[in-house]
Amino acid sequence: MSFISLKQVADDSSYKLDDPAYIDGKIRQEESENELVLQAMDSPYTKLLMEQFLLSYLDLMDKKILAGLQKNVYPLYDEVKDLRGLNGVKEHLAYIRDKQDDYSKKNIAKYLKKSIEQYLPIIKRQDIDHE
Repeated sequence: MSFISLKQVADDSSYKLDDPAYIDGKIRQEESENELVLQAMDSPYTKLLMEQFLLSYLDLMDKKILAGLQKNVYPLYDEVKDLRGLNGVKEHLAYIRDKQDDYSKKNIAKYLKKSIEQYLPIIKRQDIDHE
């Protein structure tokens, strides 16, 4: 007995290409991403990540990585900087570099976001305990 399986065909989304609202949305999204990329390129955090070998020159050419860092990670680094100064951010990045597994670099923005999200509550708790 043989089974015949039909191949799934993706929905035809070509109708969107003639939709002005869709086109405007895509243009705004790309402009927003480009703005985030430029901000990330100017950020001192990008330099720190490069110094700690957490970002490679190839990562700097990936708009999605830079936009993701600027949008999701760098604001959290600002919080650490407010609490512990720039040296607090540097110490965190040095710790991450020392503990990083090779496989974790596949999605560096997500990895860095998760690590800073885990670190922030620790230093906030330490500051409360020392008051």
